[in-house]
Amino acid sequence: MSVVSPPDDGRPERDEALPEYAERVLEVAELIPPGRVMTYGDVAEWLEEGGPRQVGRAMALYGGAVPWWRVVRADGVLLPGHELRALAHYRTEGTPLKEASRAAEGHLPRLDMRRARWDGGDSEREQGHT
Repeated sequence: MSVVSPPDDGRPERDEALPEYAERVLEVAELIPPGRVMTYGDVAEWLEEGGPRQVGRAMALYGGAVPWWRVVRADGVLLPGHELRALAHYRTEGTPLKEASRAAEGHLPRLDMRRARWDGGDSEREQGHT
């Protein structure tokens, strides 16, 4: 399975011609609190539309203007090709990590999904807003 790459971190302004689904994905990414993450599948479930691949595609094409490092793979592996940038964000935000074993490729940590995963609690959505 190929992994998506976030756009340039130059954070361009959002294009007014964004597809509606991509706009909704980016809105969810912006709701995720610092230090927490949602999987691609979690975002699709939140939206009640699409699936992990559709969310990943939207993030790959348009996600540079939002906290892309908070939308992650379900296994907690850091986004290939962007590991060090993501890791810097995780450490700054205090996102729970699991230290890498010596056998791990590049000896990079993984996200501690049990502790870092956000279920959308205390959000505008729970208060009746979407």
